[in-house]
Amino acid sequence: MSQQSHFSLSFFYAFISLLFIHHVLASTRTTPQVQTFNTKPDTINPKLPPRTLSSSKKFEGSSDLVHLRYHMGPVLSSTPINIYLIWYGRWANSQKLLIKDFLNSISPTTVAAKPSVSEWWRTVSLYTDQTGANVSRSILIAGEYTDSAYSHGTGLTRLTIQQVIASAVKSAPFPVDHKNGIYLILTSQDVTMQDFCRAVCGFHYFTFPSMVGYTLPYAWVGNSGKQCPEVCAYPFAVPGYMGGGGPGALKSPNGDVGVDGMISVIGHELAELSSNPLVNAWYAGEDPTAPTEIGDLCEGLYGTGGGGGYLGQVMRDRQGKTFNMNGRRGRKFLVQWIWSPELKACSGPNAMD
Repeated sequence: MSQQSHFSLSFFYAFISLLFIHHVLASTRTTPQVQTFNTKPDTINPKLPPRTLSSSKKFEGSSDLVHLRYHMGPVLSSTPINIYLIWYGRWANSQKLLIKDFLNSISPTTVAAKPSVSEWWRTVSLYTDQTGANVSRSILIAGEYTDSAYSHGTGLTRLTIQQVIASAVKSAPFPVDHKNGIYLILTSQDVTMQDFCRAVCGFHYFTFPSMVGYTLPYAWVGNSGKQCPEVCAYPFAVPGYMGGGGPGALKSPNGDVGVDGMISVIGHELAELSSNPLVNAWYAGEDPTAPTEIGDLCEGLYGTGGGGGYLGQVMRDRQGKTFNMNGRRGRKFLVQWIWSPELKACSGPNAMD
């Protein structure tokens, strides 16, 4: 090795040693910590105990298991879809406003942060009828009727709910809108309903002309806050048998467990009512009296990575409130995903992939 080469190597090793010493000294100096204010919500994928209401219709994404078919019936393609709200029982104004804020967040003109309720409804709007007309993306609250006197009692059935609708449409100026309208009956927490808490948290169907005078698509959803929150307001309440030994309930986004739980059920029923209003359009299975619909296929799934007891990736804000989409006026909601006819899987606006 020549002297010149040896000198070059010696210089190189000396330079590297100096760099190392400088790095060690620099790393031992204390530097002031800069505190940053993080306003972004955390992302979590909680695992919770199963609901006490069994769900035999639950599929979390395998298109091999799902045979969703179109049966040639109509979808709600009118623009806008007119929703007529029937408030049965006693409701606080704050509860009414929360539900109406959700409904008013569906239309694409709504100003809301992403992921939004409007983006969630876009999946519903992918469903078409035989003419190629899509489910409308616009929804309008076209009328409200309040029955705080419980005129049909505090215990309702699937038949007496149609009497509630009949009373409403006979009460001017609450209209009969059999072309562009749907009727959403919401019962307060002290009203019982046939099969409520045991088999259903909500349902949709259509009225019989013999009872109401017209065929009107409708949906019913009850406030489970005092009757069965662990069933119908899940995951904001968990089954009592968990005691203190299992995962706790998640904090509801708007501080009202019963109504926050209702909102996901309302979304579920509206999605199915819009894509299958007369129970002869979009559903899986061969029995139209017990169809598996686009909400049933994704029940219990709220984000990417859901299934097997996991809700999926959802968000948690600085107050610990859990949500997966945003609405108007800064509202936050936790709403289940919907089956996408394009992806052939459950889909939502907060998808991570």
